[in-house]
Amino acid sequence: MFRVNENLFNVRGFKEHHWREAVQIGPATGPERLTRKEAQQAVWERLPAGKQVQDLAPQSGMTIVEFVEKAFVPEHVAVKGLAGRTHYRAILKHVLTPEEVHQVFKLDLDKSRTRLKAIPDWPYLSRLGLTETRPEHVEGLMMAAQSRGYSMQTVTHIRNVVSAIFSHAKKGNYFLGPNPASQVAVPGIMRKEAHMLSLPELKSVLEMMRYPEREMTLLAIVTGMNVAEICGLQWKHVNLSPFEHEANGEVIPARMIAVRKQWYRGELNSVKIGRTRNVPIPELIFPVLTGLNQRPRFTKRDDFVLVSEAGTPVNETNIASRRLKSVGQELGMAWLSWHVFRRTRKDYVDRFGPRFVERVAAALHSPELERKSG
Repeated sequence: MFRVNENLFNVRGFKEHHWREAVQIGPATGPERLTRKEAQQAVWERLPAGKQVQDLAPQSGMTIVEFVEKAFVPEHVAVKGLAGRTHYRAILKHVLTPEEVHQVFKLDLDKSRTRLKAIPDWPYLSRLGLTETRPEHVEGLMMAAQSRGYSMQTVTHIRNVVSAIFSHAKKGNYFLGPNPASQVAVPGIMRKEAHMLSLPELKSVLEMMRYPEREMTLLAIVTGMNVAEICGLQWKHVNLSPFEHEANGEVIPARMIAVRKQWYRGELNSVKIGRTRNVPIPELIFPVLTGLNQRPRFTKRDDFVLVSEAGTPVNETNIASRRLKSVGQELGMAWLSWHVFRRTRKDYVDRFGPRFVERVAAALHSPELERKSG
């Protein structure tokens, strides 16, 4: 269900809040239930104000930047998750000028970390009218990105974002005719080799690591948690005892990690429903977690398991650029990354089956590793 709050002004000039009658969108439960995004999209389509704009749109001669600001971002991008919104904001800076993107997303320039400026002679599409845009305009934008050395993946993202803009415009009757981006071929992408670590290589990597990348790597390999989940892990979701305990109204079984939160781009959010799960704590990492739980500070329920000196969650991007890169270069593995550990775990599971952790533990058994675990 949804209902609209209208801000009205009475005869004396005072604002009054008036709620329209609730309207049903669709089922919230059952096999035909709507997801949050589907419900939000349905609301946008039903709002009377939005429909009035749509009815006038074909005659309005909107430019691309006007359409992105007034319709595409609020109706399409805003209903995406954090990762989706971040992706669109980054790629739109190649379609519109960076200054226009800041305005569209209403970003505070004084607080923004990025200071990108418009590139001279870059074929931005922002001032083109929706009806004036042709495939050659999109192709010129992609060629400019290629000539500047952008990866084929980024060039493809640019093309796909432009395509999404015109798909949304067609859906809302802002634009008629074929999607100009869909008529431009997607460049071929050279896939990089999918690197994985053998057991001896994993041992060499761990022996060179220190806190917190070593603990993050072990957790990723033996539990299957992704880096965002590892960084967002709090002590209230870790049960090291041989008995079940309660956290936030739910019971966590003995020797289990309850995966409920993730730390992504500086924000702590709940994991998606499909990723909510309990994972066992194998003997390989039990002493590691026990040692962390016995440190002098940052062991309260809401504290994070892996923290900086200030008690904040560790930053996986900084660790990857400073520590993983250094370890990889030292061992001749310049490709070392968090994704490599994810693929390595999958390879171990496929090769060794459910008891893969025992094979990993046997391979890692060494005085050096035991000393670090203690």
